[in-house]
Amino acid sequence: MDKKLVDLFIKNAIAEDVGDGDHTSLSTIPYGTQGKAKLLVKEAGILAGVELALEIFHQIDAALAINVLLTDGQEIKPGDIAFTVSGSTHSILVAERLVLNCMQRMSGIATKTHRIVKLLEGYKTKVLDTRKTTPGLRYLEKWAVKIGGGVNHRIGLYDMILIKDNHVDYAGGISNAIHAANAYLKSTGKQLQIEIEVRSLNELKEVLAMGNIDRIMLDNFELSTLKEAIELIDGRFLTEASGGIVEANVRDYAACGVDYISMGELTHSVKSLDLSLKAY
Repeated sequence: MDKKLVDLFIKNAIAEDVGDGDHTSLSTIPYGTQGKAKLLVKEAGILAGVELALEIFHQIDAALAINVLLTDGQEIKPGDIAFTVSGSTHSILVAERLVLNCMQRMSGIATKTHRIVKLLEGYKTKVLDTRKTTPGLRYLEKWAVKIGGGVNHRIGLYDMILIKDNHVDYAGGISNAIHAANAYLKSTGKQLQIEIEVRSLNELKEVLAMGNIDRIMLDNFELSTLKEAIELIDGRFLTEASGGIVEANVRDYAACGVDYISMGELTHSVKSLDLSLKAY
């Protein structure tokens, strides 16, 4: 966990929600009231966000006592209790929605990722996330992918050079883009991997002739063409398939022999898992 990033996220999320006070709780519950609550699982899946929830509770009120019963990455079923929390009822209620919003979304992502990972069993292929994340929540969503057994692609624009179709077109072609990327790394001294997206076998052949890259993204390739592309690459570079890959066809793409499959749907359209924080 990157505590600096997490602390900043929690601070901003609390400010967004609480404003100048939780006036419902302040007006209805006497100051100093103590209580207990449990994180109740209402849907089967993979649990994610427990470690984050502990940080949220502690940042809101360090005096809250949390008893963790289930940890991130565990399979869960309806009726399970992930943890209990006790202390100031005002503090528990301030934390409630933020904890649930984060854990429900993270658990949904981890559950989806876990299903994909299970489908890929028997193949060398690993599933990657993308930058198709919720602004401000990227770190949490990619964290959830890892909890579900997936692999993080680049975190942002700063930790890899990924030459996509628009870059190629604006640069004036594949050769220009690859030359420029390598010159940039040499002039800046940055140690970054270079990946390039290709849209056809002709573009792939141009990349193979050029070299000086680390990974090739095969975008929107038909399965038969993807197999041909993998044969042409012949293990010289890491390969990634992307575009139009969903849970229903992911094994077909893995069977083509790619090293990675990137799937935007891990984060951009996932269903949150049903969890609830209940007083007891």
